[in-house]
Amino acid sequence: LSKLNELDLMLELIRDIANELDMTNLCHKILTHVGILTNADRCSLFLVKGSRDNKFLVSRLFDVTPDSSVEQAMNATGSHEIRVPFGCGIVGHVAKTKETVNIRNAYEDPRFNRTVDQRTGYHTHSILAMPICSADDEVLGVAQIINKATGGHEFTDKDEEVFRNYLTFCGISIANAQMFEMSITEYKRNQILLQLARNIFEEQTSVDKVVHKIMKDAQDLLKCERCSVFLTEDLHEQVTQKQDQRPTTTSTIVTQSRFSFSTVCPWSLSVLSVVCTAHSPRLARKDLSAHPSTEPPRLSAGIPKTSAQVNTCDLLYRQIEEAETGFRIKSALCLPIYNRERKIIGVAQLLNKHNNELFDENDEGMFEAFAIFCGLGIHHTQMYENVCRLMSKQKVALEVLSYHATAREEDVGKLLTAQMPAATKIGLYDFRFNDFVMSEDETIQGAVRLFLECDLVNKFRVPYDVLCRWVLSVKKNYRPVTYHNWRHAFNVTQTMFVILKTAPFSSMFSDVEIFAMMTASLCHDLDHRGTNNAFQSKIESPLARLYSTSTMEHHHFDHSIMIMNSEGNNIFQSLSDEDYRQAMSILEDSILSTDLALYFKKRGSFISRAQGGATDWTVEDNKSLLRAMMMTACDVSAICKPWEVQKKVAELVYSEFFQQGDIERTKLHQKPIDIMDREKKDELPKMQVGFIDSICMPLYKVMAEKWPSLHPLYEGCRTNRDHWQALSQQ
Repeated sequence: LSKLNELDLMLELIRDIANELDMTNLCHKILTHVGILTNADRCSLFLVKGSRDNKFLVSRLFDVTPDSSVEQAMNATGSHEIRVPFGCGIVGHVAKTKETVNIRNAYEDPRFNRTVDQRTGYHTHSILAMPICSADDEVLGVAQIINKATGGHEFTDKDEEVFRNYLTFCGISIANAQMFEMSITEYKRNQILLQLARNIFEEQTSVDKVVHKIMKDAQDLLKCERCSVFLTEDLHEQVTQKQDQRPTTTSTIVTQSRFSFSTVCPWSLSVLSVVCTAHSPRLARKDLSAHPSTEPPRLSAGIPKTSAQVNTCDLLYRQIEEAETGFRIKSALCLPIYNRERKIIGVAQLLNKHNNELFDENDEGMFEAFAIFCGLGIHHTQMYENVCRLMSKQKVALEVLSYHATAREEDVGKLLTAQMPAATKIGLYDFRFNDFVMSEDETIQGAVRLFLECDLVNKFRVPYDVLCRWVLSVKKNYRPVTYHNWRHAFNVTQTMFVILKTAPFSSMFSDVEIFAMMTASLCHDLDHRGTNNAFQSKIESPLARLYSTSTMEHHHFDHSIMIMNSEGNNIFQSLSDEDYRQAMSILEDSILSTDLALYFKKRGSFISRAQGGATDWTVEDNKSLLRAMMMTACDVSAICKPWEVQKKVAELVYSEFFQQGDIERTKLHQKPIDIMDREKKDELPKMQVGFIDSICMPLYKVMAEKWPSLHPLYEGCRTNRDHWQALSQQ
């Protein structure tokens, strides 16, 4: 470099810093180059930090010599950086005024601080300080050189010119390095935020665990000694604090044992809420412990009421534990935590940034982004905990319901010792079966006999007491409504039994399928309320909100599962895992198939397959469709009974329909449809003919044509249609 002329030397030094993006290396090169260009003995560089309203200078490298290395310069600077407020001292004056200061005798200038010389033994003669500005003429820093090594130790006008020309290019390089640092910092912060999001949403089982992760990540992210999170409890208007109780270093791994949860902080303790009310952040400047307070107001106490972000260290603020632990609070940063509805659910607080630094605007922005993830994580975890509590309450309610829904043991004992009637004696093998001649107890015994006749008890090792208890529990869970009650379920099951016992159905289905279909038939209307799905939707019942389609059918299935899950009622308990899954699947599909809306959707496909000669009914898709049609055929099989039975059943059906229509008219102020309108009860025969023609006859006709053993159903339906037709014409 000594062989180059002044211009070439300047260009070479500029070229040397042009592509340097590491701020420490760049600052060192700038200072060594300045030392070479001006023959200065010592050089220092101060960079601007802080917010727009509270700027200060920080020594990046201090007292660098032209022949020093980066390592030597960093060791000389040490870990404690020098901070100079704008307007204070020589470099502060230069930063504030953008003026060049050339002092020939430092000890004669009142702005010079002699304590540095006194501490180091170095004697400062002359000082030349100049601002480093960006392309927008914004001060980025101040370069200071001390004691010219030649001549009278004074810097000349020529030195000023060289210094100024070189620093012009330095401003560009520093701006580039700062942008590079910002991009690296932003990348790292984004990675930390992504990791934070993963951590928070991976752990949603406990608020305490989520807060634990939040505090650890906050310390890693913003390099502070202590982090606290305060969660609101609306019922008591207080803030519940969850905090780390001891200062930590960057390398400290925060463990659960270091946290003390549920310190309560009433919102009324809000001396500091005056700051929050201003709705403007306050930047840290001083040591908080310089302002002792007899009352220990908490900065975070005012946050939930004001929604303000607070960054401060010059308020009357001290933690209660400061006196106990000796922890000295120097700076604090607080802001509210919101949930997704922008409702404040807590406050996050940071104390004492590492290396005696103060929280700046970058920290505020980062902390705000951090708090968004925290709010979502805490909100979701609180919702999860609420769901868990509700599930626990539901479990308790189900246990209570199960207890009251299960048959009494004395009733089970009586049924166990009762003599079951022969199936043929009570007509269980006949499609013309009539339950009206039977007592309630006889219908229960008849239901048990149906399962015994299928030999399901022996084939699946069903304990006899479990079968009896289950039948009694099922009966107990049918409400005493006019038609959709226990007797209807018993009749449907009896019809299913007759179909399954006739050829070719006796060999078409497996034992598991028969078991599931018989069970579905007896359970298909459990807890029926005497109203249909449309009515549930009209009144917006909890069932309608729970199940948007096939409302009552889903409820019937769920209720049957509830009974089976009750102690001593699981008739599927001895099934293998595979058989159990198949039985439960068929049980659900069969019960849902009793929804006439689904019947109409499937009927066309069934008729086309039944009338096609090549349909293989052993294929599961075809068999599933057949099971669905069989459930409907059994559900409406009362239309096939002898006329006296059919007429009585029809009266029960329409009585229940009219009761629903009365509710719609009087309470919902709606006109019911014709079949539920009591004012049109004289049109019952006509409506029955319509019901047979639209629902029953097409199904029974195609089934009888395909399987002649089912012809009695078709013939009974046709005969009853003739009776209703005759009545409608009278």
